[in-house]
Amino acid sequence: MTVIAAYLYRNGQRVRPVAIDERVACAQDKSEFIWIGVADPSPGEMKTLARTYNLHPLAVEDAINANQLPKVDVYGDQLFVVARTAHIEDDGIHYGETALFIGQDHIISVRHGSARAHLKLRAELEAMPQRLAQGVDYVAHAILDFIVDGYLPIIEGIEEEVLAMEQQMLDHFLGREEVTRIFTLRRELIRFSRILVPMHEVATKFVKIDLPCVDPEARLYFNDVRDHVRRVQTMVDDLREILNSVFESSNLLEQQRTGDITRQLAAWAAILAVPTAIAGIYGMNFEHMPELRTRYGYFVVLGVIAVICAILYTRFKKLKWL
Repeated sequence: MTVIAAYLYRNGQRVRPVAIDERVACAQDKSEFIWIGVADPSPGEMKTLARTYNLHPLAVEDAINANQLPKVDVYGDQLFVVARTAHIEDDGIHYGETALFIGQDHIISVRHGSARAHLKLRAELEAMPQRLAQGVDYVAHAILDFIVDGYLPIIEGIEEEVLAMEQQMLDHFLGREEVTRIFTLRRELIRFSRILVPMHEVATKFVKIDLPCVDPEARLYFNDVRDHVRRVQTMVDDLREILNSVFESSNLLEQQRTGDITRQLAAWAAILAVPTAIAGIYGMNFEHMPELRTRYGYFVVLGVIAVICAILYTRFKKLKWL
């Protein structure tokens, strides 16, 4: 396990480091609490935290396995929250998990597979002692908000790629690689939606349900998290619609262009059929064909062919087949 940070806070100020097996008797005032951040803990180290802070064994098991969907569980006077992190890697969206154990005088964050550490967030909160002094529920809000804010750059990056595909579709046919990428992005967005829906439910519970360790005054902050999740959800739904539109429009344009080519070929075939038919008739070489002995027959036939071809060409041009 990597202990990223473990400190005792009082009145918004960092007091001293604490060990994961050290239980500090904090004052009843919310402004004094312990904030521990760990990454990829081992089962034995999680048991140490569980023993020290009286964590529920089911919550500890979920935090170790790290395969949960976002949720909020209440265990007596403690909360167990699971949130899913996301980041771009190898042109795909990869997911991590952050579990929060929230008590009256402690908050423990357990990260798995997250590409963004909480050190920057901790530094920002320590720079605002009046905010940090409000207690563990405000720290929980800050962590959830930090996770959700990480979704937006991912969706904005996909949005840029989708808009580029849309323009490319208008310029020329989409190739096999582009079509494959469309289906890949659709699959990624569907998976992302499966994360966003329970994340929205998590934020909604903090807003609408009386939960231990969460003051009514903090609900407004969690409502902001819910709004951010809803915004990302809307963007994901819009991108899925655009991808469907790009694929369907590409097919329609391809059918239209194929139809144009087919009409052009049909028009030229009709024009060329005239000299072919006439040449075929006079190429039969029958003995009794009086036109073959006409002095100016060759030039007359060429003229007839030219006139008919010109009429057909003009007609097809008006029909925009050529």
